[in-house]
Amino acid sequence: MAGSKGGLVGLFKRRGSQNDRKTVTFGDASAVRSLPMYSLLALLGLVFFWYLATQPFGFPDDFKATVDETFQVAADDAEVRNQERIDSGNPNLIEIPFLDPTQRDYLAACAQAPDDQCSSSDYSQFLSPSKFPSPGDTWVAFNRLRTRGFQNETLAGHAGISLWRVIRGMFWGTLIGVPIGFAMGLSSRLRGLFDTPVELFRPIPPLALLPLFIVWFGIGDGTAVRLLIFASVWIMIIAARAGARTVKLSKVRAAYSLGASKSQVLRRVILPNALPELFTGVRVALGVSWGTLVAAELVGASSGLGSMIFTARNNLRLDVVVVGVIVIAVIGVLMDLIMRFAESKLIPWRGKG
Repeated sequence: MAGSKGGLVGLFKRRGSQNDRKTVTFGDASAVRSLPMYSLLALLGLVFFWYLATQPFGFPDDFKATVDETFQVAADDAEVRNQERIDSGNPNLIEIPFLDPTQRDYLAACAQAPDDQCSSSDYSQFLSPSKFPSPGDTWVAFNRLRTRGFQNETLAGHAGISLWRVIRGMFWGTLIGVPIGFAMGLSSRLRGLFDTPVELFRPIPPLALLPLFIVWFGIGDGTAVRLLIFASVWIMIIAARAGARTVKLSKVRAAYSLGASKSQVLRRVILPNALPELFTGVRVALGVSWGTLVAAELVGASSGLGSMIFTARNNLRLDVVVVGVIVIAVIGVLMDLIMRFAESKLIPWRGKG
């Protein structure tokens, strides 16, 4: 009897401890993590939906076989011409053979084929290539941009130019914004002095000042970088001001009691404790800068991802537009991951009380 009672008590204790752990885990926001497997499943789901939305169904098998054979013959001819050009010393004229036709190629061939071989009534499609490119068309465009380029520049070159502009805009925005933010957080007079211009200019969208920037600074790379500086500086001011105000007064008093000077308090107490807010500001400013990038490169820039997207839009090259958008998104995610890694190394105490 006693054994059974102890067993029941132990069972209830175990159940209670499990419920306690579940309650603590559910209420503890710091225990929530982004699982990579679920992120991968979400990405695969988006790609699969993209494929279904742009995939034409119902092409006759004999028609598809004819198109595949035509592409294979064209690829073989391209390889022969490439070998002839290599032998003659003209490797710059190398052609890129495309072995597999894309959905756009099937649709174009179907539009030119007789009705007894293929007609528009033979297939069904939710989104046509004129509205959104398929994954196959986008992949082909990516390979062409990577090897042949666009606007006399490869895809890597466009991405590097845009990334360098964002880095310069973020650098000068941080260099200008952080001291002003600290000044506003540490001095009542300086806060009163800067508060009015900061609150006046901070809500203004960078695109609203684009015509003025063109008049003041002309067109080209310098104007794009200045627009990115304007987009990031106000965010860094607010982040630095918030970081300076989150420092506990007890830490400042302890530093002064140990004989620290104002510069030492700033470097050893205020700046380390303000790092979490500064990192948050940098991550937000990077997102805003990438969002402003396309518009910033419309001001006469002949290179960069924004310029590539704008030119492709004018030429109705939606596949090039989608490639540019995907590259901007991937670079933005990679930069955010780098910032998260740096944040975990420089401020490992964040979120731990």
